[in-house]
Amino acid sequence: MTATATTTVRAAAATTPAAYVWAGLRIALGWVFLWAFLDKTFGLGFATEVEAAWIEGGSPTEGFLAFGTKGPFADFYQGMAGATFADWLFMIGLLGIGLALILGVGMRIAVVAGALLLVLMWTAALWPENNPFMDDHLVYAGLLIGLALARAEDTLGLGKTWGNLPFVKKNPWLK
Repeated sequence: MTATATTTVRAAAATTPAAYVWAGLRIALGWVFLWAFLDKTFGLGFATEVEAAWIEGGSPTEGFLAFGTKGPFADFYQGMAGATFADWLFMIGLLGIGLALILGVGMRIAVVAGALLLVLMWTAALWPENNPFMDDHLVYAGLLIGLALARAEDTLGLGKTWGNLPFVKKNPWLK
């Protein structure tokens, strides 16, 4: 297939109903990450109370890592509970992944970082209560991979514009 034909096929695919479903899922999953960041930062009262907010000196990782971990990696994760580096990495990850997914930019980085974060969270909570091994962390990680393969950033996102920027063309890993 020629480059022109490939571009035409991609342009046509970007307008299919499936492309809009993938784009909607991209934005929804981005909101899941961004909301977690906002709630943990400001203590909006959903998963994090005001007094436990990050801006109030609370640790976004301490509660889960200290008390929510179990299974074969519990000691490893409990040793990181409340560590400044863990808090910053976690929160930067939530914010970056959430914004990248919502905007449709930097999808390669967002997918790799998001899938890694989700698999790490899955290993921290082994074994799931309601299933021998499967939980939402693995489903979301698979969804992230699907979003990248479907090029979900190109529909209802800035993916095409982002991909045409000179510094992104020079550094395709930023795409």
